[in-house]
Amino acid sequence: MKQHAQIVVLAINCLQGGGAERVVLTLGQGFYELGYEVHILRFKSLVQYDLNPNLNYHVLKFKPYKLIPGSERRDKIFARAVDKYILSKIGQPDMILSNLDRADSIFSNSKLSNIIYVIHNTVSLLYKFNKISDADILQSKLKNIYAKHPCVCVSEGAKKDFVESFGNITPTTAIYNPIDRDDIQKQANAFIPKYHNYIMHIGSFKNAKRHDVLVRAYAQTDRSMPLLLLGQGKLKSEIKQLVTELKLEDKVVFLGFLENPFPYIKHAQFKVLTSDWEGFALVIAEALALGTPVISTNCPSGPSELLPKSNLMPMGDIDAIAEKMRQAMKNPQQFHAPFNKALLPVNIAKKYLKFAQNFS
Repeated sequence: MKQHAQIVVLAINCLQGGGAERVVLTLGQGFYELGYEVHILRFKSLVQYDLNPNLNYHVLKFKPYKLIPGSERRDKIFARAVDKYILSKIGQPDMILSNLDRADSIFSNSKLSNIIYVIHNTVSLLYKFNKISDADILQSKLKNIYAKHPCVCVSEGAKKDFVESFGNITPTTAIYNPIDRDDIQKQANAFIPKYHNYIMHIGSFKNAKRHDVLVRAYAQTDRSMPLLLLGQGKLKSEIKQLVTELKLEDKVVFLGFLENPFPYIKHAQFKVLTSDWEGFALVIAEALALGTPVISTNCPSGPSELLPKSNLMPMGDIDAIAEKMRQAMKNPQQFHAPFNKALLPVNIAKKYLKFAQNFS
């Protein structure tokens, strides 16, 4: 009699072009290579990535439930529908990984077992606990959600921040994001960019990424290499205006969102990151997989766990960032760093399974 494969469900709101969404697909491949039946469940149909044919995809739309008054009541009712869908369409999962706040809120109301939250961000900075007036109410609400199931944080820094923010409310560990080096290297050979000798930055145009700091620091260099900005987001027009004010239109290139950014990363002289916070800094690990030098701000989690100290810069310090960029423009290879094979998808999937064993 044929034995059924064990089932892993990875839940996320949608598969638009973000880091957590890419992590879900990559981690799914890791579980597939270990012989698991992998299901990706999302609550919006939006997709901006090529879907891995080894994984199974499901959409259970949350939008119709938005008509239900009260967010807590709405999530409880939708959670019942999610449980019913999983059991009838997928089967009894051996592990469910909930990714990002929409899924986390829903699965805090789930009656299913073997649920683990994946914490992709530095929560205190993401939710601005130090800056908003009703921080206590928000912290209490999030604490109620995250106390329900074990948590995996995507870096040691993110774990430290999580415990400092909420206390020891649930079993918590740090497991880095997976990097499919072979697939990244294959995608990096898809084409050769038309630009040459350039600096690369990848990230959504939002406050955390500090494009303003990057552009102002770049303006202080000799601008001998063009700066390519890959991404989309609400602050894009603001950064375009800053580029115009600093008369950098012929030096700063806005590429928009690209499904395959890897040829640009591979052929860059170096990659730069100027964030005020990251969860893991996926783009750093991906650059290392392609042998591309990286310099980054030493933000609370991620970069210092992936890069040597000499590659790091103080956050928000335009002069220091400009100086590091000048050094990298002169000799990019001094900022080369090795790729850690522990980040390969199978190795990361094994760490999730080991952590989950404690609760099965």
